[in-house]
Amino acid sequence: MLKGAEKLYDLVVLGGGSSGYAAALRAAGLGLSVVLIEKAEVGGTCLHRGCIPTKALLHAGSIADSAREGANFGIRATFDGMDMPGLTAYKDGVVDRLYRGLQSTLKARGVHIVAGEGRLRSPHEIAVGQAVYRGRHILLATGSAPAAPPGLVIDGDRILSSEQALRLDRVPDSVVVLGGGVIGCEFASLWKSFGAEVTVIEALPHLVPAEDEDSSKLLERSFRRRGITVQLNSRLAQAAYTASGVRVTTENGTHVDAELLLVAVGRRPVSAGLGYEDAGVELDRGYVKVDAYCRSSVPSVSAAGDLIPTPQLAHAGFAEGILVAERLAGLDPVPIDYDGVPRVTYSQPEVASVGLTEATAKERHGADQVVTLRQSLVSNGKSKILKAPGEIKLVRLKDGPVLGVHLVGERVGELIGEAQLIVNWDALPEEVAPLIHAHPTQSEILGEAHLALTGKPLHAHD
Repeated sequence: MLKGAEKLYDLVVLGGGSSGYAAALRAAGLGLSVVLIEKAEVGGTCLHRGCIPTKALLHAGSIADSAREGANFGIRATFDGMDMPGLTAYKDGVVDRLYRGLQSTLKARGVHIVAGEGRLRSPHEIAVGQAVYRGRHILLATGSAPAAPPGLVIDGDRILSSEQALRLDRVPDSVVVLGGGVIGCEFASLWKSFGAEVTVIEALPHLVPAEDEDSSKLLERSFRRRGITVQLNSRLAQAAYTASGVRVTTENGTHVDAELLLVAVGRRPVSAGLGYEDAGVELDRGYVKVDAYCRSSVPSVSAAGDLIPTPQLAHAGFAEGILVAERLAGLDPVPIDYDGVPRVTYSQPEVASVGLTEATAKERHGADQVVTLRQSLVSNGKSKILKAPGEIKLVRLKDGPVLGVHLVGERVGELIGEAQLIVNWDALPEEVAPLIHAHPTQSEILGEAHLALTGKPLHAHD
């Protein structure tokens, strides 16, 4: 018998990222025996090469901006530049503390962690080298990796992925960001805060194209005010080295020279060469095909996180991992409503939303059945204190519940918790309007917008 095959676990998890470790923790908490196999570090991309380090850099960027803008608040301050060793130590310190905490939590829950690269050997077995780990059920959670357009090689020298960009030991003088989605906009924002000249090239008509069009337009205007060049409806034709950097040429004939090119056109699932199809697991464009309960085509195999064609968000992965664990434990979990999953782009300004965009709502319900309201943050006291303009947009069903909440502005990501309760509980604007929000807070934005939507505006006017 192969090493490790003598024990039958209730759950074998391949991949220790957000969905994988969430499933392991929840399953162990429900009394199941769990082994978690991870080739690098538990926590995955989000903790080590994505969400957490990126947001640490964005926070540092906001401090740099505050130093530059101190005079606007009566503070005499100067910005002398970035201390890259100090910045790296701060970023890595945040990651390390969370990593050690996660390891401790997994150990305390009794999850057996195996370091190594696993491969699906059969519907009930994962091989790691010469060892085989058997489970009544398998969860595939091998995540994603940065994608690149055909013909473009990410070499880690002058053409970088987001993961490589996090390891830079300097602030580049100039950067071209290829892709205006969440990752591209966040890096464009932080590099501008650090002092780089930034150009964003996006193939679609708007930045953050998954967001409501009004939110995208506000972000585009804000980026341009900050001095970030934005080229929309522009597709890459070629990227070539120059004597001092890289030249990016678009299909419409424009050229942009910069020190570095960041490729941020999305992420692809990591599934090739891992034995999935050999074991009968059905794939589509590299994604594992699953039903609403994350079950694959093989009854004993589930999949979650970036490996399946759902929103590539860590918190969606958490929910999917928990869903799988609870289903295996015999509970009756409710399938995830992905419309109700909150989304935040942590640029400056932030873009936060939950629910349907105006366009999607009209597609589903008909244009005459959708009511919208847009309200500036200009009358919000806390936003005025922060000198942080922005906007809220509500999308509701005529005589029905709120279908979507869309926010643009500084720190608005912190408001999305209340917004998701409004959307996911199918709240009527008339039910939200009487709720009292503390003054002065940015949360008043939500209360006042719902007051206005019910015909009772307070500070807002036409």
